[in-house]
Amino acid sequence: MDLLHSQLRIIQNRLSFVATEPINWKLYVQAFAWSVTFFESYLLIRQYPLYSKTAPPEVLAEHFDPGVFEKSQRYGKDKAKFALFSGFYKQLVESLLLQYGFNAWSWSAAGKLIAKFGYGPEYQILQSVAFVFIMFFVSSLPTMPLQAYGTFVLEEKHGFNKTTPKLFITDLLKGWGLAFVLGAPFLAVFLYIFQWAGDRFVPWLMGFMISFQLIMVILYPTVIQPFFNKLSPLADGELRTRIESLAGKLKFPLKHLYEIDGSKRSSHSNAYFFGLPWSKHIVIFDTLIQQSKPEEVEAVLAHELGHWYYLHPTKLMVISQLHTFAVLALFPAFLHAPPVLRSFDFPKEVAAQPPTIVAFLLFQMILTPFESVVSICMNAISRNYEYAADRFAVELQDMVHDEKMSDMGDRLGRALISLHVKNLSTVWVDWLYSAYHHSHPTLTERLKGLESFQARRQKKAQ
Repeated sequence: MDLLHSQLRIIQNRLSFVATEPINWKLYVQAFAWSVTFFESYLLIRQYPLYSKTAPPEVLAEHFDPGVFEKSQRYGKDKAKFALFSGFYKQLVESLLLQYGFNAWSWSAAGKLIAKFGYGPEYQILQSVAFVFIMFFVSSLPTMPLQAYGTFVLEEKHGFNKTTPKLFITDLLKGWGLAFVLGAPFLAVFLYIFQWAGDRFVPWLMGFMISFQLIMVILYPTVIQPFFNKLSPLADGELRTRIESLAGKLKFPLKHLYEIDGSKRSSHSNAYFFGLPWSKHIVIFDTLIQQSKPEEVEAVLAHELGHWYYLHPTKLMVISQLHTFAVLALFPAFLHAPPVLRSFDFPKEVAAQPPTIVAFLLFQMILTPFESVVSICMNAISRNYEYAADRFAVELQDMVHDEKMSDMGDRLGRALISLHVKNLSTVWVDWLYSAYHHSHPTLTERLKGLESFQARRQKKAQ
């Protein structure tokens, strides 16, 4: 432990200029935030002309009924225009809030709020919780019209929206309520660790955050998910039999198999699994069951079980923890840096002893360029894992020695095509746009990958 802290001190010493030099951090954050916005807009402009193509890729042509490809192109074009507008709008709102001292105002407002209940500035954790929720609530108000437009205009226009205005408002209130019920205790413990451990907070905070993630794995399906969707045991029948048989052959620790009422809000479909290593739950959207044949849903689940087999969720969690460790290792230099707070309009008396939550929030803003690079790298890793899971489905027969699995690759290909067609997903994608935004390969890339995996498997069998 002492070795760890000595190495962290070396990093902090190299960043000691942060606490003394009057750098214009606000200008830095503004410049990089707008740079990211302009770059994302450039990517949309690269992608936009592809929505004017009049025919799908040759490999997909036979799978589109007349008029469906045109619908998918119109849907993609409308989403791109909305994304371009909303990207600039959100950045403009954030830029104005930052420029005119919204963060400093929120801290002051939080102090005044807790003072009404008889608490002074010495109750920093309480003021910090109030600060975060004031910022969260006020900053979310300008973007609420975008949420409503995306749901009730854009998705409604293209036939996907199933959300009623009542459900939209209910979901919003439930989300705020859960954010407070779960977020307030988390934030209080998070900040208490800083007070208790001092500058040696890194390993203790890492331990707390990992523990919290594991607790959420347990709480999400049993407590949180039911607030928004109904999880019902998947009905007996061919699909359930197929999935249970597949899980048994792979020794997948399946505890529950659920159908979720995703159609309550949207026509889009999905399937996923979650849980602890010894107790897993599979959730299938009712829309996926309605849109696909049982053997195709089984192929989709075979792909998902490939992620489990290769420990992809665990590996991503490890990468995420390494990223978190890197962020926390850099933070001490910003924790005691009055010039940083002064740059963001905080008064001298607050900046003299920077509140931990304020310093951490500003530090996160300063890390924007670094986080953009991390996001691109994580997408690249995720796409590699998707190919591996597809290969797993193709080679499944060799693992379980079941002739019925010999066409799993073909079934997965048909399922992917069906889902893309019925969800009006974009089939023409610019490579740079995809690299930046997508955690999955494009449909044509995955179909080529499946074809390659199948050819390689057949070659080995000869």
